[in-house]
Amino acid sequence: MTAILSNLSAQEHEVGIVLSGGGALGYAHIGALQALEEYGIFPTIVSGASMGSIIGAFYAHGYSPKQIREFVKFEKFYKPAKIVAPLVEKNKLGLFSQKNILKILDKYIPHDSFDSLRMPFFVSVTNLSTSKSEYFNSGDSLHCYVLASAAIPTIFNAVKINGDTYVDGGVLNNFPAQPIRNQCKYLIGIDVKADCEFSKAKRIKDIFMRSLNVIIIQNSAEGRAMCDVLISPQANQKYYEFDFAAFDEIYQYGYDATKKYLDENPEMVEKLRVKN
Repeated sequence: MTAILSNLSAQEHEVGIVLSGGGALGYAHIGALQALEEYGIFPTIVSGASMGSIIGAFYAHGYSPKQIREFVKFEKFYKPAKIVAPLVEKNKLGLFSQKNILKILDKYIPHDSFDSLRMPFFVSVTNLSTSKSEYFNSGDSLHCYVLASAAIPTIFNAVKINGDTYVDGGVLNNFPAQPIRNQCKYLIGIDVKADCEFSKAKRIKDIFMRSLNVIIIQNSAEGRAMCDVLISPQANQKYYEFDFAAFDEIYQYGYDATKKYLDENPEMVEKLRVKN
């Protein structure tokens, strides 16, 4: 497999969607996808980073937003113990293992292949060996690249692929619109890490998280500018990337923000809606 931008013909798809990274904030993607489908809007090409790549892979496989929400609940994929696992490897490249995430990928996308997905899917990863952002969308090892895209540096074990070391796609591009912009007529972007008002810092954690957010906001600017529709759920006004237990609340942020946009922009809904 090689890192490519695309091998699809120009504007082959009517509607595409980009799902940003954001840890637990990425649960808002499920709500956003649910609202889109209720309005008759069904993207047929997907690009994602980090948590956006996990949700994006399930969606590209053919699961509906309702089904994704149901198995997140069933698997308790909102409990930290169900997401992170102790790392027992001798040569650690992170504090925790992603084996629990891999189990869920194995269960719900057993074929482990980009080419077996129902729609084209691009995943953004950061290659530490070359200091470059890369996008993958074909061949085997789908699970491996999704895990790499979601491997938050030092938190999760870095992923070795073909001799290179990969970590979270959000390090260099948290909003990967680039690989699919030219493949669709309309591009929808769901950015769960968009800028929000920074209230007075009360803890060291606030300064640390805000500093990370500033970096991500900057590396997402190019991709955001490429979107015809850009929706920012703003759950990050209240929650952090590791607030996994707030699954229902964060899901609702995504649903409400998307529904609000669609209600206020009926002309865009007409453009995006599947025509019978």
